[in-house]
Amino acid sequence: MWGVIPAAGAGSRIQPLAFSKELLPVGSRGVGEAERPCAVSEYLCQRMIRAGADKLCFVIAPGKSDILEYYGGSYGPASIAYVVQPEPAGLCDAVFRVAPLLAADEELLVGLPDTIWLPVDGYSQLPSGRLGFLLFPVANPATHWIWGAFRMPGRTLHQLRELWMERGRADEYIGTLVNAYLARGGQAVGIKAGTHYIDVGTLAGYRAAGEMLRRIAPDGADSGVGVAAMPAGRRLFAPKRAAEGGPRPE
Repeated sequence: MWGVIPAAGAGSRIQPLAFSKELLPVGSRGVGEAERPCAVSEYLCQRMIRAGADKLCFVIAPGKSDILEYYGGSYGPASIAYVVQPEPAGLCDAVFRVAPLLAADEELLVGLPDTIWLPVDGYSQLPSGRLGFLLFPVANPATHWIWGAFRMPGRTLHQLRELWMERGRADEYIGTLVNAYLARGGQAVGIKAGTHYIDVGTLAGYRAAGEMLRRIAPDGADSGVGVAAMPAGRRLFAPKRAAEGGPRPE
């Protein structure tokens, strides 16, 4: 099973940073008897591995080599591949860049690496063999639910990609493309199993994520896959944007 992690965004809402937003430290994890910062994208990796993913693929922008340096070739038991999105062209474009790696009968999980959500086994609530969205409650007059992650077989990904190309690659967001897919007779299901969803891409979200993690575990660590799930690279910061005037953590 593949876990697809679109990580090519610039993170403009929380800049300036001296590193990619996906490496923003949120909470911590235990390393032996020590405690180390945990990059926000690790929470998504943990949830994917918990659901059975044994391969992870980061879709990165050309300048995001710090993600590669941090994760290296593996995270816990999962191998990691990297695909480059040459320029920002939306979530659909990012996800479909992984299509050449996926066989029709392989399952894939997709999530956003600058979010933290509960429950940690949310992916396991989604059915295999069909397109399914994990839904989270929101206080919004227009809609009471939003999707935070989704799952599908490789054959559905290829069908969606074909439809996206037929529509002139005009769909930037997954929602508009899936609506067109449903209008043509495709099927999808939304599972209202999510309980908490925090976008860490803003300062308010960053603070809220830290508070949530402190509430769910006394030591501030998420109850994910545990200590075994550690990046092979383990370099938390890279001086990628230091020349642009951003602060450089020591």
